[in-house]
Amino acid sequence: MLRWSIAFFLIALVAAVFGFGGIAAGAATIARVLFYVFLVLFLLSLIVRLVSR
Repeated sequence: MLRWSIAFFLIALVAAVFGFGGIAAGAATIARVLFYVFLVLFLLSLIVRLVSR
């Protein structure tokens, strides 16, 4: 999930450099959402691991 987030962030950077504002904004939004999903899943797995011990 984190790799997908980084990939969309890089796509947003490249699109912004070439002047494609709409594509850059869309890719940045997708990257942000994927990063938050990754963060929530990571924290949940960390809590479950700590509770199960």
